[in-house]
Amino acid sequence: MGASGKLPRDFYMQDTLTVARELLGMHLVHGSGATVRIGRIVETEAYQGPEDRAAHSSRGRTARTEVMFGPAGHAYVYFIYGFWHCLNVVTAAEGVPHAVLLRALEPVTGIRQRTCGPGLLSRAMQIDMRVNGADLCGSALWIERPPCAPAVRIGHSPRIGVDYAGQWARRCWRFFDRDSPHVSKAPSRRKRRSPGAARA
Repeated sequence: MGASGKLPRDFYMQDTLTVARELLGMHLVHGSGATVRIGRIVETEAYQGPEDRAAHSSRGRTARTEVMFGPAGHAYVYFIYGFWHCLNVVTAAEGVPHAVLLRALEPVTGIRQRTCGPGLLSRAMQIDMRVNGADLCGSALWIERPPCAPAVRIGHSPRIGVDYAGQWARRCWRFFDRDSPHVSKAPSRRKRRSPGAARA
């Protein structure tokens, strides 16, 4: 872990689909108290509101979605089903409410719980509403490029749990590491259970 590998603001300002793919293999780092937790990102989903009917921002600018309309490189965290927190990365230009949902991690350091689903990921990383709006270029929660990052074999599929979104539900905007057993929807021989679907 090191500040030199921390992703800069302009990384998040790229096209949202590009960010969703390039986040695979990066390390999510959260320092809470004396503990530092690190996980390798192995699954993401892109959301391009307000046109994208699967995105929270399709409902317009609200108190809940305000952070999505702000500068790229901030955390958008929301609470669902009265139990799960979900972490998203705000992308694109300011005023454009795009985000990438982090769906699964491979544990690296300081993680003892399962991470194969957005709710499990946040619970294992100790992420909740207290970090909503956090600057990912800051010192508490960030994403960095590991010193030795092998190439990722990227798979893609429609997003999970957004059937209500019509044609938008068919967009193959879910990206995952094809070789990781930690993705939320792995091949049957490696499949692990995960909490209900979430969206950004």
